[in-house]
Formats: sequence, structure tokens, C-alpha cells
Amino acid sequence: MSHQPEAPSGEVDRLDLRADCGSCFALCCVALPFAASADFAFNKDAGRPCRNLREDFRCGVHARLREKGFSGCTVFDCFGAGQKVSRHTFAGRDWRRHPHTAADMFVVFPVMRVLHELLWYLTESLTLPAARPLHTELRAALHETERLTRGNADELRRLDVAAHREKVSGLLLRTSERVRATVPGKKKNRRGADLIGARLRGADLRGANLRGALLIAADLTRADLSGADLIGADLRDADLSGADLTGALFLTQAQLNAARGDAATRVPGALNRPAHWQRPVPGHGVES
Repeated sequence: MSHQPEAPSGEVDRLDLRADCGSCFALCCVALPFAASADFAFNKDAGRPCRNLREDFRCGVHARLREKGFSGCTVFDCFGAGQKVSRHTFAGRDWRRHPHTAADMFVVFPVMRVLHELLWYLTESLTLPAARPLHTELRAALHETERLTRGNADELRRLDVAAHREKVSGLLLRTSERVRATVPGKKKNRRGADLIGARLRGADLRGANLRGALLIAADLTRADLSGADLIGADLRDADLSGADLTGALFLTQAQLNAARGDAATRVPGALNRPAHWQRPVPGHGVES
């Protein structure tokens, strides 16, 4: 069983880092571009509303996104940035009724998304006992990142978000190294590796460094990924059937949603088993 302690008192609540589409002005459907591919049925420019978007900011094909060729939409996660920009940064003024806000809103949204993703990782780090020697630094980084999210539109536009992400990433790497050092055995370092379509069935990847690895369509059936660092790993169409992801570091819901799994896949308690995976069977519930 995977046990993840609650975040320390006063830290960012992970519930605030989950998308609440009903409180957002469909920013991901407008601000971001996409190209016709296996993930999207047609091209869309940044700042242009998706043709499936309705006047009430709801998706007209939401219940049939995969069927209609929009699997890319089903795996996107803003980490709660959409509602933060919509309700806090722009105080509930939507881009339809207040078109003068549109340009700023669409520029600010991607910046906020990066900040909220960092908050997710930093909050997770503070639940890890092995990272306790770094908790002071992690807490300071979390509070600084959270402070940046409260900036106004002009401050967010001018923010060097790449520099901030690089600074936090270094701290997250140190966290990863400390936590993975507690995993028994020799750990594989496949950071940034091209593992597209790799045959890794039953592989022992406990405590492995898979940061940024390309695992697209990889066969990870029954692989042991417990304690592995998966930050930034591309798991699109990877087969995680029967795989053990217990205690995997920095795994996100979007990564799980992009992969394939089954009732026997063991996922961390902070994440949900994707709806398109097979239904759980007795004895194979989500880990908690």
C-alpha cells in the first residue's frame, strides 16, 4: 500500500491544484494552439476558440472527445491554473463579455499553468519523509511560487517563468535523489532516454531516474516503477498494464491519462485511475 502523508499545515492544498472546469472560462480551449494529429482532429491557433466550444464555455463534444479525435484534450491538465486566472487574476471577468481582457488572459494562462505544476511537485515533495532535510528549502520555494501566482496580469506577463522553473527543478532533483536513495538495489539512470516503443515488460525500474524519458508506446506491462522519478516522462500510449507505480515520484494525472493500463495497475493514492482504463476488479483497487 502507498501511504502519502497530508501536506503540513499552512501548505497549498492539492485540491486547489486540480482543474475545476466549471470555474474557468475554457482557457485551455482558447489560449493554447494544437495541430491536426492523432491527438487532435484539426488545427487551431493560439487565442482562437476551438470550434467545439459553446457560448457557455462548455465543450460541445466533451462526452465523445476520444471518439471525435480529441484524445489530446482528455489528457491535458492545467493543475488548477484555469480557475486561478479566471477567478483571481481577472476577478471573474470573462473574455467574451470583456474582450479587452482576452489578450492578457491568454498570455497569462500558460505562465500560471507552469507555476501551478511546480506547486503540485513542491507540495508532493513536502509529504516525503526522506526529503525532510530539504523541507525548509522546499517550503520556501512553495511559498515563493504561490506568491507569484497571486500577481496581477502585468506581473505575470513580465515574469521570467523559465528561470523560476529552472531554480525549482534543481531543488526537485535533489529531492528525487534523496528519496530514490532509500529504494533498495541499483537504480537505473535513463534520464531523457529515447525509449519510444521499448520492450520493458516486467522490467525492474524501482527508484529509476526516468525524468524526461520518452516512453511513448513503450511496453511497461508488469514493470516495477515503484519509487521511480517520472517528472516530465512522456507516457503517451505506454502500456502500464499490471505495472507497479507505488510511490512513483512526480507522476501526474495527465501522464496516467495519456497511458494505457488495467485493473491490475497500481497507482499512487493521490491520483485517479483513468476512466478509459479497464474497470477495477475485486482485489485490485486503487492504492491508498
